[in-house]
Amino acid sequence: MKADEALARLNRALIDASDDFGFEVDFNAGALTIEFDDPPAKFVVSPNAPVRQIWVSALAKSYKLDWDHVEADFVHADSGDTLTQVIQKAISRQVGEEVEL
Repeated sequence: MKADEALARLNRALIDASDDFGFEVDFNAGALTIEFDDPPAKFVVSPNAPVRQIWVSALAKSYKLDWDHVEADFVHADSGDTLTQVIQKAISRQVGEEVEL
């Protein structure tokens, strides 16, 4: 399933960045959580299988990403950002510095 593959890829990238930017990552039961201590926050990235989307809850916003065959990735229709870009921007805003995944 494309969502599972995308979340596993994102999880690996987040684990690599977590120590540098002070957050914790947990990949459990198909959902990915990213937790911050200072300032406190929790982001949730989860598949929504019935509609073939990945949903992201971060910074008091909700993002629904659809599979894009051209990008070969999940993409947010409004911004055109891929899943990794959505998470990268959200983490950057949360920690106050540029994060690259």
